[in-house]
Formats: sequence, structure tokens, C-alpha cells
Amino acid sequence: MRYLFIHPVFPGQFHRVMQQLAAQPGNEVVHLSRQSALEAVPGVRKLRFSVPEGATPTGHPYVHKLEEAVIQGQAVAHVAAELKRKGFVPDLIYGYAGWGQIMFIKDIYPNVPLVGYFEWFLNAYGSEYNFDPAYPLATEHQLYLRAANTPMLLDLQSCNHGITPTRWQQHQFPEEFRHKLTVLHDGVDTELFRPKPDAGLNLPGLSLPPGTPVVTYSTRGMEPFRGFPQFIRALAELQARCPNCHAVIVGTDNVYYSKTLPEGRTYKQELLEELAGRLDLSRIHFTGWLDTPYYLQVLQASCAHVYFTRPYVLSWSLMEAMAAGCLIIGSNTAPLQEVIHDGENGLLTDFFDHHALADRLEEALRQPERFRSLRENARQTVIQRYHLPKLLAAHVRLLEHWAAEPLHSAFHPEHSS
Repeated sequence: MRYLFIHPVFPGQFHRVMQQLAAQPGNEVVHLSRQSALEAVPGVRKLRFSVPEGATPTGHPYVHKLEEAVIQGQAVAHVAAELKRKGFVPDLIYGYAGWGQIMFIKDIYPNVPLVGYFEWFLNAYGSEYNFDPAYPLATEHQLYLRAANTPMLLDLQSCNHGITPTRWQQHQFPEEFRHKLTVLHDGVDTELFRPKPDAGLNLPGLSLPPGTPVVTYSTRGMEPFRGFPQFIRALAELQARCPNCHAVIVGTDNVYYSKTLPEGRTYKQELLEELAGRLDLSRIHFTGWLDTPYYLQVLQASCAHVYFTRPYVLSWSLMEAMAAGCLIIGSNTAPLQEVIHDGENGLLTDFFDHHALADRLEEALRQPERFRSLRENARQTVIQRYHLPKLLAAHVRLLEHWAAEPLHSAFHPEHSS
């Protein structure tokens, strides 16, 4: 079989499934991207598409995202047309949806099944927007959101099938398209992410012995979208109550999803200034990005792991922390409610109430044995629902089905919903 994967960044979410398909005799796997985050995947041929220099959005602001998608899609179409001219006709195309890369691929390969990876659909209400009263959505932005969904809608229309990681994400898409979307998570390596009882922490520049009461928090960016203000304010209260506790914060102080602050300031700066005199910075350790072995150490040393988010895409880091046996203290928002049942495999608290978060953290540090079963249940949840070998096999089966079957066939895997 011949497979063509399309993603803006190599290898994107397709690393493991490409490697699995490429390892099978007789398969040819090609990946088309604009840039690379990884040098190579064994058995996968890398191709690049480039956007013409100076190709920037023009015209009305509402259509900027559509114009960007058209530019990307046109660039992909040109490379695909050259591939086709040289005789490469895939049995299946699997592409990342919503950003333009697969917008025109059916015009090049009209008879090839197209499976899309659908991560998120923008909604003015019910998800990340109009959630926090401090950040109301302006009418003009609401109008923009509707127009910004155009590339995703085009991909939903043209694809033969789609994959989305969670039910929460599936239900963000318009109801008339949900029948096309199989809920299939990428999976978590539960052999790598596993508990290590009585683990200490030995990072470059930081060493904490076993038994140290450690609160952990990891994020792409320290910003309101992921509840960083609530966490740091709760930490100020917790430090006053638990003078021996330490906090390890993994990630950057960049802003990815939230409103940017003036003059290049960060939310970390704002909050440290707000809480000056109330935080003991000698017990707060900002690690920046960590390689996986160091990050795993952080999770294994954690007494309580905080994961807060607005109603948005659920971070894979949550499931990794659960697999590592962390006690999760999370926000009572819809994405977490799909995975965490309060008092069974973790603890949930109001997103906006940092006092309640401080209370839960204090309980976790003072009574660790009380929550042992929640840690164990968290790991079992991941093993049962997000175990990598099981979900990777389902992923491969779905792609093989669409590669082998006529376009009019229907597929109903075990993991569809």
C-alpha cells in the first residue's frame, strides 16, 4: 500500500502510525510538510512544500485565515501534482485538517480516500470563548470566528472520514459532520510513563530528596488559558500553610492562547509582581522545557499535579501524568470531566476558585495515603482507555481499511462513538 501523510510540521501527530505502516513489507510511506521537528522516521520519505516568499494575507481581516489556508493548500497541491506526474498515486491520504494543507488534495487525487485529523472547531459559546468573564468575546471577534472556520468546513466536506482524539473535541464540530469523525486518541506509552515509588528529583540545578512534598504543574505557556494565575495564587496560600513544600513548574512563560500583554510582558511577570512578598521563590522552581527523562522524574516525584484548562483541547500531558501515578488536581471543566471523575481517579475543583485549589493541595500534601487509590485508579484509567499499543493498532486498522476499500464503504471501528 502507498500512504501519503500531510502535516504542516514533520512528523506531527503521525509519528507512530507512520512508523508502524512503514515497517510493514510492501508499504510505501511519504510525508509532506512545510517544516520539520524531527530529522527522520524510519522508512518514511520526507518531502517539503514551500510557500512563495511574500505570500501574506490581504483583504478583509475576517478572511485572513482562509487566505492563509488557500496559500498553504495551493503549495501542497503543486507538490502533489508533481508526485502524481512522476507516478506516485497513494492508496490513502491522511492529513491534518483545518489549516489548508489538504484543502485541494482531492482536486489532485479525486479517487483516493482522504482521512483527516480534526483537532478543533471554533465556537463562540460553550468552549474556550466567553468562558472567563474577565475576557469577554467582542462581537467583531465572534464574527471573525465564524469566518475562520471556513477551511475546516471545507475539509469536513471533502474528507471521506476523520479522526479526532476525544469525545469533547468531536462534539465541538457541527452535528451534521460528527458521523464522519471517529474518536481515537493517539495513546500514551504506559511503559515509559509509570510510577516510581519514593522517587526523588535530580534535574540540572535542582535536587530534591525522596519524601519532599512536591507540587507540580506543566504547561506549554504560563497563561490564563491553562489556569496559571489560579495556580500561582493558590501556591502563595499553600506555601504559608505548608512551609516545607516545593513547586516545580515545567514550561515557558510564552503566551500561546491567551490575550497578549502590552510591551511584551508575560503573565509570569505580572503574577510574580502581584504576589511579591507572599511567594517564597526559593521553593518555586521554573525548569523551562525538559527532555522526557527529566520530565518523567518530575511526574514521579509529584505529590500533587495541577492541570487547569479552559474548555479546549485536552493536553496529552494530563494522561502522561495519570499514567505516571500522579494525583491530579484539575479544573472542573468539560475536557477533564471526560477523563477525571472527582474522588475516583483524581480531584476536580472550580476553575476560578484558587482558594479551593489551595485547600485541595494542602489535603494532598498532609494526607498522601488518603489519595493512594486515586493515583492507582488514574493509571488504570489510562491503561484501559489510552494504552498506546491498543490505540495504535486501531489507528493502523482504520487507515488500512480506507486504503483497501472502495470510497463508498463505511467503517465502524471499536473506538468510534
